[in-house]
Amino acid sequence: MKERLEGLRIEALQELQHVETPQQLNDLRVKYLGKKGALTEILRGMGGLSAEERPVIGQVANDVRAAIETVIEEKQEAFQQAETNNRLLAETIDVTLPGKQLPTGSVHPLNKVAQEIEDVFIGLGYTIAEGPEVEEDYYNFEALNLPKNHPARDMQDSFYVTDDILMRTHTSPVQVRTMKAMNGETPVKVICPGKVYRRDDDDATHSFQFNQIEGLVIGKNIRMSDLKGTLLQFVQQMFGAQAQIRLRPSFFPFTEPSAEVDVTCVQCGGHGCRMCKHTGWLEILGCGMVHPRVLEMGGYDPEEVSGFAFGMGVERIALLKYGIDDIRHFYTNDLRFLSQFARM
Repeated sequence: MKERLEGLRIEALQELQHVETPQQLNDLRVKYLGKKGALTEILRGMGGLSAEERPVIGQVANDVRAAIETVIEEKQEAFQQAETNNRLLAETIDVTLPGKQLPTGSVHPLNKVAQEIEDVFIGLGYTIAEGPEVEEDYYNFEALNLPKNHPARDMQDSFYVTDDILMRTHTSPVQVRTMKAMNGETPVKVICPGKVYRRDDDDATHSFQFNQIEGLVIGKNIRMSDLKGTLLQFVQQMFGAQAQIRLRPSFFPFTEPSAEVDVTCVQCGGHGCRMCKHTGWLEILGCGMVHPRVLEMGGYDPEEVSGFAFGMGVERIALLKYGIDDIRHFYTNDLRFLSQFARM
């Protein structure tokens, strides 16, 4: 039996030297070490051995099994390493090749302009105040000196939810809420950005929903000259140091006196062109001194304090700043349009 075991060892090791695939290796493992393999077959004859021979033959059998298993493990590791190497070669990445250019977004031009406007006024000491877009009629109209049936309400064709609830037509209600929250204290110095809603025609210069930024200042001895100086500073920071403004008398129920503000044409610099209809000026916003009745409804004594207010459309500023001719470009999500601002 000892000779048979030694012969099995030699035979198995010789065959293992010529193995070329993992499948061949597995077949030989089953052939020699499996439950019905050659080694098991030989060991079944140990029952006929004497007590003295069994330990000796058992040790030889263990040595044969160990020798075969060692070679099988070495071969198996070699096959696994070869497979790993082949996979690495097949999946090699050339790190010297240029990477894929990932598209990057940018801040929407309206948000960008709104942030720039906010930065200007924050630099002037203003704080930001916000309020609801679904507003009460009282805050949207009545507290702004626009009682029910007032003819000036026709200037703002509105979206009503109920008889007393509507989508705000301007951010002026935030000014009223700010005044009431201050309980008559001064100074008040806020800007009120946000979306507003009106039933305007959908054309190149109008939209039923647009963005406004309004400002409010209340304190002692606030004058029209303070308002003009503030707006001049704003215009020059937005459009350049060469920009100038002019104030034209106008009417707003919540301010008195009121004015429309023009800025020198951003295209011709005030010399006259088609964009400004050869006037050299472009209308940019409305403003005025806060009406005494609005101050009273806000909790202030118009004999003690005064204030000014202004309001501008963010889209209007963006149209002028970037020379855009159609407000609808801001809302169509056309990447050909929006991608231009990613490069700015």
